[in-house]
Amino acid sequence: MKIYFCGSIRGGRDDVHLYRRIVDKLRDYGTVLTEHVSSSELTDRGEDAKAAGDKLIHDRDMDWLRQAEVVVAEVTQPSLGVGYELGRAVDMKKKILCLFRLSSGRTLSAMIRGAEDSDLFLVRDYREDEAENVLEQFFTNLRM
Repeated sequence: MKIYFCGSIRGGRDDVHLYRRIVDKLRDYGTVLTEHVSSSELTDRGEDAKAAGDKLIHDRDMDWLRQAEVVVAEVTQPSLGVGYELGRAVDMKKKILCLFRLSSGRTLSAMIRGAEDSDLFLVRDYREDEAENVLEQFFTNLRM
């Protein structure tokens, strides 16, 4: 199974340690196309856009998104890029799991929480120590 993982890059890297744990668990279920999102070497400046070019990054990521069967997004850190990816994934009718930590003190965008649909788009509030269990439950119940 090909999995597209979404997490904030240019919107802030405060949760990169959690992204690593999520990606490590996602590997139990398939190939994570966007593993680089969990790299602690990737800063909030993102990939070297001068070397790769923003258009190349966009086109590459959209190609990965088209290939993916499932999208998992950690949405606690607000990110324009993650929101864009989720909108495109909805349009592509991908199965989507969004993870949000209530303990952050933030309020999840109504555009994300309100998109919940039991067949394609799920939002799960969780505590950091529950991440692996939430993923296990999602993939166990996943119907492709």
